[in-house]
Amino acid sequence: MLSGDFDILDVLRVIVDIAIVWYVLYKLIMIIRGTKAIQLLKGIVVVLIVWVVSIIFELKTIQWLTNQAILWGFLVIIILFQPELRRALEQLGRGSIFTRSSLSEDQKTEQIVNSIVESTIYMAKRRIGALITLELETGIGEYAETGIPIDAKLTNQLLTNIFTPNTPLHDGAVIIKNDRIVAAACYLPLSESPSISRDLGTRHRAALGISEVTDALTIVVSEETGSISYTKNGELYRNVSEEQLAKVLTKNLTQTMRSEGRPLNWRGRKNG
Repeated sequence: MLSGDFDILDVLRVIVDIAIVWYVLYKLIMIIRGTKAIQLLKGIVVVLIVWVVSIIFELKTIQWLTNQAILWGFLVIIILFQPELRRALEQLGRGSIFTRSSLSEDQKTEQIVNSIVESTIYMAKRRIGALITLELETGIGEYAETGIPIDAKLTNQLLTNIFTPNTPLHDGAVIIKNDRIVAAACYLPLSESPSISRDLGTRHRAALGISEVTDALTIVVSEETGSISYTKNGELYRNVSEEQLAKVLTKNLTQTMRSEGRPLNWRGRKNG
């Protein structure tokens, strides 16, 4: 009986041990997603595969080369990816890797929704063309790197000002991550789908393009008609109302931030 108890405890220890390691690795991958570090991770996997193959087939030269790459690779990683490692350690120090404040996340999501909706409605009424992409689960850092870095707190005034005609940043997409504007004047991949209506311009094709390769939510304001559209998972939703836009933003951002607790209260405005 005692031996059986010890067996169960051993199994539980193994399960907890694996779960903790898996969770930490998952969080680290979430931190580096959308950055060049993820490409390095793919390279490490390739090197490890080559190393295993060289051992199996006794390829001495390749085995020696891969051993050197593994031996010195960790030092190279620390030097090249110091910003990402520092960011991970900062989040670990703040406890944000393992814990989240439900209340603060709800408030942050509510603020993001309000800022985007107010700015979008303002631009739609004045027929100011806009392309706004929100990063959700899939990192889109490679597309942010094609634009001009902003790294500023999201406000409806700043977002509107970026798309004001004849300003340096108005052409291209704005990329938003959490409650910050990451970059402006970004280039997004254009969709080549033959089913796209011919009356749709470059902004709509770019919005569809990014939705086909990532899970990002992209909002489009038409410069010609002032209509609001959004794309998600390769689908285009046209002529969206103010309330519909707020609802879809709240749903997707809440899922991304894994908020729990009180419902979000979007401060709707009366049209007048």
